[in-house]
Amino acid sequence: MRTLDGRYQLEQRIGVGGMSEVWRAHDTVLDRPVAVKLISPGLGEDASEERIRAEARSAARLVHPNVASVHDFGTAPALPGRTLPYIVMELAEGETLAAHLRAGPLDWRIAVRVCAEIAAALAAAHAHGIVHRDVKPANVMLTPSGVKVLDFGIATPAGEPDELPDGMVVGTPAYLAPEQLDRQPATPAADMYALGVLLYYCLAGRLPYQADTATALLGARRRQPPAPLPPVDGLPAEVAELCQQLMADEPALRPTSLMAALLLAEAVDARVYVPMLAALPPRQRSHQVSPWTEEAAAEATRPASLEGTAGAGWHGAP
Repeated sequence: MRTLDGRYQLEQRIGVGGMSEVWRAHDTVLDRPVAVKLISPGLGEDASEERIRAEARSAARLVHPNVASVHDFGTAPALPGRTLPYIVMELAEGETLAAHLRAGPLDWRIAVRVCAEIAAALAAAHAHGIVHRDVKPANVMLTPSGVKVLDFGIATPAGEPDELPDGMVVGTPAYLAPEQLDRQPATPAADMYALGVLLYYCLAGRLPYQADTATALLGARRRQPPAPLPPVDGLPAEVAELCQQLMADEPALRPTSLMAALLLAEAVDARVYVPMLAALPPRQRSHQVSPWTEEAAAEATRPASLEGTAGAGWHGAP
């Protein structure tokens, strides 16, 4: 069992991506389970290490009930003369949205509630000038206490260019906004495009593009607009319209994360935690539904009194 910096005992690999792998680990100092994201050695040069450190520091400032928080950053010996950056994060217990979607589309009320909480998490990030860059079902955990958006460890300040080799793009092809395919700096609007694709997938059980391979998918993305959302019995018209607006080619035409969170929450009579606006009164109550089942979606939500914090509040349908 490998231990990083004499503190984090790696126990089980729980995820592998193109640039990293995630391990379930044990923090021996605080005696708690954590998730450790090991960055690929190929990205471990000094410049990239400093960039990753800066991104982890920014992500660590995010405190939100729908965000898996960042606890620590460090480096460990890798190849001779090189180090391996790693990020220590909250271990969210539950099942990913990707796993749920393998069984087909979600009940529309669950899909909308899940996306409302994702949008609320993004609103908190965007309020701090942070863009997630990889919003997708595999980065959304459904836990007993609600949604947790994972992997803010690769988030970046809005407008920052990617310092990656030519041909490499951060993110997952199906969820990349058109401007990201052209290597333009990531903005909050890119996250909103990904949310639109994710909402479509949750409601329709498939992507809004027809392709069998990543290469074909990228080609289809450049040749045709997203397919219209198929009819979903009972789905409010404003949610279907929002889904299409989020996938607009022009970033300026996409709704903001705050607008999406409030509209989606209202559609299912839910409450979400979003950055406070002077025009919106603070709320001190929350509705929660758990576990994530169709039966739970049909039940009335149970109010739970929660304290708000400075600069943020609970908002939703009255």
